Amino acid sequence: MELGLATFADVAPGASPEQSAERLRDLLEEIELADQLGLDVFGLGEHHRPDYAVSSPPVALAAAAARTQNIRLSSAVTVLSSADPVKVFEDFSTLDLISGGRAEIMAGRGSFIESFPLFGYDLEDYDELFSEKLELLLALRESEHVTWSGRHRASLQDAGVYPRPLQQPLPVWIAVGGSPGSIMRAGKLGLPLMLAIIGGSPARFKPLIDLYREAVKQGAGDAERSAEVAVGINSHTYVAEGSQQARDEYFPAYAPMMNRIGRERGWQPLTREQFDRSCGPEGHLLVGTPEQVAEKILAEHELFGQDRFLSQISVGTLPHEKVMRATELFAGEVASMVRKALTP
Repeated sequence: MELGLATFADVAPGASPEQSAERLRDLLEEIELADQLGLDVFGLGEHHRPDYAVSSPPVALAAAAARTQNIRLSSAVTVLSSADPVKVFEDFSTLDLISGGRAEIMAGRGSFIESFPLFGYDLEDYDELFSEKLELLLALRESEHVTWSGRHRASLQDAGVYPRPLQQPLPVWIAVGGSPGSIMRAGKLGLPLMLAIIGGSPARFKPLIDLYREAVKQGAGDAERSAEVAVGINSHTYVAEGSQQARDEYFPAYAPMMNRIGRERGWQPLTREQFDRSCGPEGHLLVGTPEQVAEKILAEHELFGQDRFLSQISVGTLPHEKVMRATELFAGEVASMVRKALTP
């Protein structure tokens, strides 16, 4: 199983440009550390809000590429519905060249809606936009010259798109939050799936993974794409030397972030009691000692058989030094235990 990290590069709402600049410097240190410690992948999310410092993942990942050697560099996610697939492909092809073949696109419909009016799209076309743009993105990676037409973008007639990436094909994952339609689309296209589990018992998500694998069988006519099939899980994670320490350090950053999002979506405020329950054996949070976190990853592997696990350690205003220490414990102790347990 590949093990890695993901973040949205959170900042405090209303952060100054200087504070955002500091967050981006910290981000590069976090990616560099993950690479030095042997983690497999780092994912960086795209948001267009005042509480996140990154609206252009490939720019930040290109800076990280110059400071790293081996770690794969992925978006987490690229909001493809409100983006131009040609520009997305060109940006990540450029990242692929800079990084020596380590770039990935993790495409999603977007969990926030700010980018749609920002770039002139109608939310009523939410799913159609993603479907059409994914079709074009896949066509772009398959051929240097593309002829294509759709409803939401100007047509292309034998258009050359450059530069071409080192990887053939450039990896494209589909990131979902639990929509069966999106999961079936990924499976039928034979594309790897990244599932974010941010609430509820992980066991509730097994039928969705089963649905994905069934959809893969239905679309197995394209052998080349079917070879890309993989399942990834992305979860909020925090590791410390003690279980109580982990909860006490993570909650003050995690709860305000979740409650801020929750107010926008009509969720009830997160209490400490609910948080502690979610850290338990059946909960979705992987917060605890290295042994406890490794045990939960392995339990989910028994459930899902996932090929990749991404830990979202850096959330809200969690101090940089705590992110770095938790990364050391995750990359050192947790990863060692998981890899040992899964080695035949």
